[in-house]
Amino acid sequence: MTTIEVAPSDIFLRAADSALESPTLKQPTSLRERISSIDVLRGVALLGILTMNIDYFGGPEAGHDIPIETAFVGPHAHLNLAILILKWVFFEGKMRAIFSMLFGAGVVLMTTRAEKRGASAQIADIYLRRNMWLLLLGLLHGIFLWDGDILLPYALTALLLLYPLRTLKVKTLILAGTGISLVLATCALLQVMQAGDNLLLHRKAALVEADRIAGKTITSEQRETEAQWMKRVDENKITEAVIQEELAIAHGGYWDSVKHRLQHQAEPDEISLDIYMMIESLGSMMIGMGLLKTGFLTAESSYATYIWTATIGTLLSVPLCIFCMLKAYASGFFFLDVDRWLYVPYYIPREAGAFAIVAIVMIAVKSGVLRPVQRALAAVGQTALSNYLLTTVICQFIFLWGPWKLYGKLEYYQLLYVMFFVWAVNLIVSPIWLRIFQFGPVEWLWRSLTYVKLQPMLKRRSA
Repeated sequence: MTTIEVAPSDIFLRAADSALESPTLKQPTSLRERISSIDVLRGVALLGILTMNIDYFGGPEAGHDIPIETAFVGPHAHLNLAILILKWVFFEGKMRAIFSMLFGAGVVLMTTRAEKRGASAQIADIYLRRNMWLLLLGLLHGIFLWDGDILLPYALTALLLLYPLRTLKVKTLILAGTGISLVLATCALLQVMQAGDNLLLHRKAALVEADRIAGKTITSEQRETEAQWMKRVDENKITEAVIQEELAIAHGGYWDSVKHRLQHQAEPDEISLDIYMMIESLGSMMIGMGLLKTGFLTAESSYATYIWTATIGTLLSVPLCIFCMLKAYASGFFFLDVDRWLYVPYYIPREAGAFAIVAIVMIAVKSGVLRPVQRALAAVGQTALSNYLLTTVICQFIFLWGPWKLYGKLEYYQLLYVMFFVWAVNLIVSPIWLRIFQFGPVEWLWRSLTYVKLQPMLKRRSA
C-alpha cells in the first residue's frame, strides 16, 4: 500500500523539503503535507554518502575513494577489498546522484507549489534568498568544518542554472540530464583527475618505447616525452612522504586547518573541482526534476516500472562496476589503470545504479515493508541538512578535534565502525527531535532566513 494518496495532478501542492514553504501560507508545511517517499529516499542518500566520505574524514586525502596500498596487505587485505568493491557497487557516486536528483526535485516542488497558490510574483526572490543563504552556509562549512563540502556547488548550480530549467518538459529534462551526466560530467571528471592527459602521455611514451625496441633513433622530443611520463608516474605514487604531509596538515591544529582550507578555496584545482561538481550535479538535478514530474520519485509509478528499472539498472551497474574494480585491483591500483577502468566508465554504472536504488526504495515505500525503518529514514531525510552538518562535526571530533585523534590510525575496515556509529546517531536522534520540533535546527534557521521571518519551531499538539 502506497503512502501517497493524492493524484499526480495535485502532487505539486505538497512540500517535500523542510525548507519548501509557499509564501502565501501562514504556517509551515505540516507533516501530513510531506511526501514520505522523498523523505525516505533522502535519508537513504544521506546515510549512503557517509559510506564514501568516511574514508576522507578518517585518513589522508591520498586514500580517498581508493584506499592506500597498505589496505591490501596483511590479514585484512581480502576484507578491505570486499568492502571497497561493495562501496563502489552500491554507494560510490550513486548516493550523491540521488541527493542531487532530490535537490532538483525540490526546486520544482517549491516553485510549482508557490505558483499554484498564487505567489508566482514572490517565488523568484524567495528562491534567490534560499540559495544565497545555502551558498553562505556551504562556504562556512567548507572553511570552518570540512573541505569536502557539497553545499557550495549545489547553491551555485541552483543560482546560475536551475531556475529557468524547471519549466522544461519531462523528456527534455531526463534526456538532457542523462547526456550531461554521461558526456559532460565524464569529460569534466577526466579533466579534474588528469586522466585524459595521463592516457595520452602513456600512449606517446609507449610509442617511444616501441621505437627503441625496433632499433630506431630516439629524438630529443621523444626523450622529453619519456621524461614527462616518468615524472607523471612519480607524481602519482602514494609515498610515505605524501601520507606524512597529509597527516601533518590534519594534525596541525584547528586554526591552522582553517587557514589551509581558506587558502585552498582560491586555488585553481579547487575551482576546477567546484566547476566539475556543478556539471555533475546539474545532470542529476535535471533528471530529478523530470522524475518528480512523472511521479517516479513519489512512489506513483507502477510496480512494473520500478521492477524493470531496478532490474535493468542493476544489470548495467553491478557487473560493470565489479569487473572494472577487479581490473584496477589486478594492477595494484596503478594510477593509469584507475583512470582507464574506474574513471572513464564512471558515470555508466553510477547513473544506472542510482536509478536502480531509487526504484528499490520506491518499491519498499509502495509496499509498506519495514515501516519502522522507513519512519527512521524519513526522519533523517526530513532533517537532512542538520544531519549533514552534524555528521561533519561528529566525524571531525572523532578523528581530529576530540581526545582520540584517530585520523590516519584506523584500518580501512575499521572506518566502518565510526560510520555505523554516526548512522545510529542520525537514525535515533532525528525521530526523537521531530517528536518535539517541526524542523531540524539548521532547516529552521535556513527557512527563517529565506522568508525573513522566524518560523514556528515547536510541533503543535492535536487537541
